[in-house]
Amino acid sequence: MKILFDQNVPRNLERHLGSHKVIRAAEMGWEELKNGDLLAAAEGGLFDLLLTCDQNLEHQQKVIGRRIAILALSTNNWPLIREHLAKISAAVDSAILGTYFVVDCGTFRRP
Repeated sequence: MKILFDQNVPRNLERHLGSHKVIRAAEMGWEELKNGDLLAAAEGGLFDLLLTCDQNLEHQQKVIGRRIAILALSTNNWPLIREHLAKISAAVDSAILGTYFVVDCGTFRRP
């Protein structure tokens, strides 16, 4: 599976996604693209999945029925994400084109 990591996804997650090919938005020169343009670029770039930590995406864009799957994490805080690697990996492995899915990794709260 060819996965596009949005700018807000921790780099450490890449090594926990098995044999999937992960490309960061910045590697494509897409670091300045906003949600709608990033989704269109991902679809045009023949990605299978957009992985993001943007919780507003589903409220700002049409996320169902696209030519890619979209997986959103509830936080971009690596210590919280690290506790949910199995759940994230399973969601990536079972992603279906045209679907939107959220993995709840908790929410970071400043002490």
